[in-house]
Amino acid sequence: MNMWISFFAMGLMFVSVITTIITKEKLTGILRYLLLTFSFICMMVAGIIIFLIVFAGPTAA
Repeated sequence: MNMWISFFAMGLMFVSVITTIITKEKLTGILRYLLLTFSFICMMVAGIIIFLIVFAGPTAA
């Protein structure tokens, strides 16, 4: 189960990076700041998930 949760967190990181790249290159105005905020929230949630998974320790196989 921890593997799938960490995959979800890595997916959130990927979405965050792609959103940031597209937003910085293509958008302006309020939509740019809204998507950058969304990207930041995705990265923070992914970081918290990874932190919890790593410090939870090993699980029984």
